[in-house]
Amino acid sequence: MTGKYEAVIGLEVHVELKTNAKAFCGCELSFGALPNSHVCPGCLGMPGAIPVLNRELVEYAIKTGLALNCQIAGYCRFDRKNYFYPDLPTNYQISQLDLPIASAGYLEIENEGVKKKIGINRVHMEEDAGKLVHQGSIMTTPYSLVDLNRAGTPLLEIVSEPDIRSPREASMYMEKLRSILLFLGVSDCKMEEGSLRCDANISVRPRGRERLGTRTEIKNLNSFRSLERAVEYEIKRQIEVLEDGGELVQETRTWDEDRQVTLSMRSKEEAEDYRYFPDPDLPPVIIDREWIERVRETLPELPDQARERLITEHNLSSYDANLLTMSKEVLDFFDACVAEYNEPKLIANWVMGELSRLLNQNNMEIKDCRITPSSLADMLKLLEQGTISGKIAKVVFEEMFNTGDAPEKIVKDRGLIQISDESAIKAIVDEVIAGNPKVVEDFKNGKGKALGFLVGQVMKASKGKANPEVVNRLLKEELSRP
Repeated sequence: MTGKYEAVIGLEVHVELKTNAKAFCGCELSFGALPNSHVCPGCLGMPGAIPVLNRELVEYAIKTGLALNCQIAGYCRFDRKNYFYPDLPTNYQISQLDLPIASAGYLEIENEGVKKKIGINRVHMEEDAGKLVHQGSIMTTPYSLVDLNRAGTPLLEIVSEPDIRSPREASMYMEKLRSILLFLGVSDCKMEEGSLRCDANISVRPRGRERLGTRTEIKNLNSFRSLERAVEYEIKRQIEVLEDGGELVQETRTWDEDRQVTLSMRSKEEAEDYRYFPDPDLPPVIIDREWIERVRETLPELPDQARERLITEHNLSSYDANLLTMSKEVLDFFDACVAEYNEPKLIANWVMGELSRLLNQNNMEIKDCRITPSSLADMLKLLEQGTISGKIAKVVFEEMFNTGDAPEKIVKDRGLIQISDESAIKAIVDEVIAGNPKVVEDFKNGKGKALGFLVGQVMKASKGKANPEVVNRLLKEELSRP
């Protein structure tokens, strides 16, 4: 992106809700179930089947709207969005057009210490379509199978205002929105399973101009990395077209992850292309203030509130607080550990460092981790007491992660108790000094790095069990002798 142009970005985020049943029938939701095993005449679009609104969908929509600082409508209704697709049994999607359940909200992001509000245009309820499963070929002809388990899954579509100005802001908006939804408990937000996905609307314009440029829409981005890269590519592509004297076309594009480019799919649809009209089978939804206030009372601590608590009560940095509040499970783990061992910064370092590394390495969520807040607190107490060294603590921690064993048991079974006896360490120090005369000479000639090498040799000889403070002190004492 050049300084001559400004990007204007808006996101349409689709969130699959984890209600007990589908949006307009009683079928159970179940990701990964046998194809077409969770269907009924309603979600199969059979003639004569009448939709019945799931009250839990409305509750989740109100809760989400409140968390996004939206105005909740006292009156909203459902519309039919008409289009044909093989995985849409009725040939229309039940959605909301001009009377959504929530509107005029915002969420706040922080980029390099600068806070910015991104407006929320609307939050509306709708149902998901089914899924096409593309197969190889029959007599060289590719074919697809239709799985309608997902048809009728309750969705929220959250539409931002075009307030986003960079790929990084787009990614941060999506991350913040995901954390809010996770704290609310309305969705599992598993992007790899399609529970959270977004369409990005992008245009560019000369800096200082008010009028928007021609926009394109990139469909179905399902990771933060893909979102950021797709938006970045599309901005550059549009600028190159304009700089070459070309004309941009309003269209829908797709992101090719392998080639790292956006590709044209079709001309951009407008609302009139879908021939919206009020759904005759569903009455309007009337939401009184008492209902809204009852839902408001159920709101949990949200990421911004938790972040401020971590900063004010535990004196954590804004950076640490942001990372710990990306997930409700991570925050709960941290809080539980602090309750048992009141060293918030140290615990934050272990949670965001070693624990995060091992979870990512094993593609695991913290709720599936064998390490408990109590066991982490117990290990840190061993470290504080000098029973184990910092280096050994990492070994113990990884063993706790792999086996779920208590730190005391691991230390005892593997003989990892730290050596603090000065005479034992002195013997190792003497051996290392005697075996490395050239390094000793370098140290005495002013090469400070030589000390670090000798410390490393002592730790290696003691299998990491020597007390580092004692090692450093004894080495300096011996090396200072004439």
